[in-house]
Amino acid sequence: MAPFILLLMSFLLLNILGRLGIPLPFGWWTALRISLAAMFLLTASAHWGRRRADLIRMIPPQFPRPHLLVSITGVLEILGAVGLLIPRIAPFAGLSLSLFLLAVFPANVHAARERLAIAGRPATRLIARTAMQVVFVTATVAIFIAGVR
Repeated sequence: MAPFILLLMSFLLLNILGRLGIPLPFGWWTALRISLAAMFLLTASAHWGRRRADLIRMIPPQFPRPHLLVSITGVLEILGAVGLLIPRIAPFAGLSLSLFLLAVFPANVHAARERLAIAGRPATRLIARTAMQVVFVTATVAIFIAGVR
């Protein structure tokens, strides 16, 4: 839930500041890219912190080497976040992150179905997690579409 809240709040804050007359050197799309980058950096931070063991447990059992998968996905999130901040690369980062989100969704399904704890709290229920995933994928696809048109 924290990634969703960060995405929403940072996006709203950046847009509200612009509407209040605080001169921001960017517009709506850049605010979305910055907000997504912040969200992916937040989620990446869990891959090496206290939540690492929880993320490893989220990996469905049919996937080999869950420790390595958690490390790789953390690196990919960092690279994607950096890519979102570079205008010429952002569309490709958006597309890559869209595919990434689809690829890691089985771990979220597994966590919800097994009622795993993440940082001591129950994993987000599957319906709510799916709705958030739709928002994340929509935002990353939007960055891709906006950048290539």
